[in-house]
Amino acid sequence: MSGRTCLCSEGLCSGTGEPWQLGSSWAAKTSLVCTLGILVAVGNGLVFVVIASSVSGWSHSSRLVLLSLAAADTALALLVVPLNLYHSLALGPVAEKSAEAGDTSYCRAVAFINSSIFGASLYSLAGVSLERYVAVFFPLHYRRLLSRRRVALFITAAWLLPVFLLVPLSVPGPGAVLQVRFSAAALLCEPDYSSNTTYSVLMAGTIFCPAAGTVTFTNVRLWLVARSQRRRRKALAFPEKEVVRLKRLHLLPLDAASRILLPVVIAFYVCWAPCMGTILYNAITHERVHEWVEFVALWLPTGSGFLNCFVYFWINRSFRHKFQKVGHKLCCRAQQERHRHLLPTLSVSVGEVCKRPGSSCSMSSSYSLVFSQRAQSLL
Repeated sequence: MSGRTCLCSEGLCSGTGEPWQLGSSWAAKTSLVCTLGILVAVGNGLVFVVIASSVSGWSHSSRLVLLSLAAADTALALLVVPLNLYHSLALGPVAEKSAEAGDTSYCRAVAFINSSIFGASLYSLAGVSLERYVAVFFPLHYRRLLSRRRVALFITAAWLLPVFLLVPLSVPGPGAVLQVRFSAAALLCEPDYSSNTTYSVLMAGTIFCPAAGTVTFTNVRLWLVARSQRRRRKALAFPEKEVVRLKRLHLLPLDAASRILLPVVIAFYVCWAPCMGTILYNAITHERVHEWVEFVALWLPTGSGFLNCFVYFWINRSFRHKFQKVGHKLCCRAQQERHRHLLPTLSVSVGEVCKRPGSSCSMSSSYSLVFSQRAQSLL
């Protein structure tokens, strides 16, 4: 009875009077965040390895925008997850009462980093969709419209523009434009959107809306044109082999793009729409949603870093082939290193046998040649 009283005094008793419920919920959320961070880091680490070795069929501009997207997703795993997880572990299951103590400089800095990386990820997603739109609709002007300088400037803007838009969030003090809190439900340092509705709506409109509009317009336009081309192909009175030939010669870029249109749009809105809906709901109504709804909604954008690995990379045939080649090279290199250590071991074994008394170490030239050939075959 005294132990239960002690737990309640530390804030571990919820309204139901069961201390283990709060602790189990916190442990489950912490485990999910850790697992999510590991998946995002591993998936995008493999993406970096493959893209760094150049993928056939991908232009320099295409590789740059995809590297920007992979970098933003990696930052989610290496910065957003550890920084928020550290604060959650420091507070423990009693985060609900500790978070109500007020704004902290650490949590404000983490909230600024979170929002900036989320903004860079959104703009990078828009950049990938825009690059593919230009590649399909303006192939003859692709190098002029998406030159290396323009792509580099776009990527720089995608990373710096969210930082400039969110500068008021980094200013601490009681007169701050936007207050910051630690969400005990989501285990996340986030802006208190209800503290300034106007700025919250403006921030969502300037970061999310342009990215969502670009992703939706480009992919829907590509899908409509791909559907129109398929209907025309079916209407042609060509033999089946001729239709296949036309498809390979003229419609290959459009069909390749159309295969990922639906996954791109679905993954984008599944990951980002609940988060933006939760932000706007809190900013307008000044109320909070259910704790698990808030947890899932605010961490789904981080989960997009894992889904992007499949939507933008693993679906692509050239990427998969390059990944297989890279994996084959790594395996062959490991086997060569293992076999390289095997020949000295054989030499040492033969030397030890020759040193034994009564052993005959005279070998004919033909036997030496056979032994050399066998040793080389092991390599």
